[in-house]
Amino acid sequence: MSTDTIILTIILTLISLIIFVPLALGLYLWNIDHRQQEHSILRNFPVLGKIRYILEKIGPELRQYLFLNNNEDKPFSRNDYKTAVLSGKYNTRTMGFGSERDFEAAGFYLQNALFPTNRQELRIDNQHKITTHLYQLDQDNLLTRKEHLVEKQIAPFLLPAADAPIIGEHTCRQPFQVFGLIGQSAMSFGALGDRAITALSIGLGRAEGTWMNTGEGGLSDYHLKGDVDIIFQIGPGLFGVRTEDGAFSLEEFKKKSELTQIKAFELKLAQGAKTRGGHLEGEKVTAEIAAVRNVKAGVSIDSPNRFNEFQTPEEMLTFVELLRETGGKPVGIKLVVGNLNDLHDLVSYMATSGKHPDFITIDGGEGGTGASFQELADAAGLPLKSALPYLHQLLVAHGIRDQIKLFASGKLISADKIAVALGLGADFVNIARGLMFNVGCIQAQVCHTNHCPVGVATTDPKLQQALIVDEKSFRVTNYIISLREGLYNLTAAAGLKSPTELSADHIIYKQQNGQVIPATSLIHYPQQPLS
Repeated sequence: MSTDTIILTIILTLISLIIFVPLALGLYLWNIDHRQQEHSILRNFPVLGKIRYILEKIGPELRQYLFLNNNEDKPFSRNDYKTAVLSGKYNTRTMGFGSERDFEAAGFYLQNALFPTNRQELRIDNQHKITTHLYQLDQDNLLTRKEHLVEKQIAPFLLPAADAPIIGEHTCRQPFQVFGLIGQSAMSFGALGDRAITALSIGLGRAEGTWMNTGEGGLSDYHLKGDVDIIFQIGPGLFGVRTEDGAFSLEEFKKKSELTQIKAFELKLAQGAKTRGGHLEGEKVTAEIAAVRNVKAGVSIDSPNRFNEFQTPEEMLTFVELLRETGGKPVGIKLVVGNLNDLHDLVSYMATSGKHPDFITIDGGEGGTGASFQELADAAGLPLKSALPYLHQLLVAHGIRDQIKLFASGKLISADKIAVALGLGADFVNIARGLMFNVGCIQAQVCHTNHCPVGVATTDPKLQQALIVDEKSFRVTNYIISLREGLYNLTAAAGLKSPTELSADHIIYKQQNGQVIPATSLIHYPQQPLS
């Protein structure tokens, strides 16, 4: 056989493969779709229907990157995501040309002073620097992007001791003084994988002045990796402080309270995205997670909707006092504001009995979750900017606001949102998803499936290989410190010397029609419970 014949044969074979193999495959798929009974559109239009389902599958990515503007995407816009990531990678929040905020829409604004505070007048503890790694951009063209990590010494922007709030100052043997107002919201080991928890612990510990909330999934060795201050959350499932049959164990609680890194305990009554007990798919319950929680591996976990140990304000606060006396450390509660009568009853009992938690965490209905039901996430629980000032003012009216610290959480991803929350009544701010972005989260919104493509919200060892603990830990450090720096920028703009001085006097609300309302005039709560 001649060389020309061989070449011609190869060409004809390739042409046949290119033409007939796809055609045969297409006919095969057409026949399957035409005969199936699950999807009507595929029975009548197998080819077009297949294209429809493909476009539907990649729709979120198309919208995020091509069709939505930088402020439209939910639950976080492209600008929200970008701000968090730039803070973590480069420790910067600088921008050019102008804001993309919709200034025609209603919203909260900081009341900047006519004569702002000079930088040297701010009360900041920057005596020692934090050693971190930042990215330095070398080239950023259409087809080429090059950057490299450099070691840097950055200022921590901590509060001096005189300004640093103390939780449980007059009620606990071991009160908790906090030198920064921003920390990690509750995220359980199980909802997140061990690499994500480790990166968060190390990064937060390096940043100093912050805290890590364990979430209701209990304390793991990964939480302890970074020598960070820890708030141990106790949910209705009692994970980490329970017996084998699920009852509360005071002995296990004592063991946890003896750990130096644990600074406070939080009873989780509810969470913004799920006003019910927590849920973890069995696929995510590894043997290690089962051991931490004292449950069976591979079996889905549903916590009770509420604690079985108490069901009235009196019983709950008695339980709080038991924990505080036993552990000697601050004890708080986490709630979602919904039924205002219940809230009035609780605060009223605190005022008349003298019993109260050391802090209350208010989670807005817009808060995130590793797994919840649509109806709970969308309909149950007031958003933070309604709930926070309401509870704050209610505590003020009953004369007990100075005895209880308030943590706020709910999409507080940037310094401006944090400043507004502090102005509306918060003492501290919890962040979850901004920190998730800095350990790699891309908003794939498959947290509940154990198939997180970037290895954050998964316990799958193969998927977790994408997450490099050392690199992500530095992003966590940079993000927290960048937020603290941004908060001091806004503090100066308001004419104040410390972010602890932010109040409703420094916040204003602009309505859709342009009318402005001081935040001090926004909340008019009833003196009595609603009828």
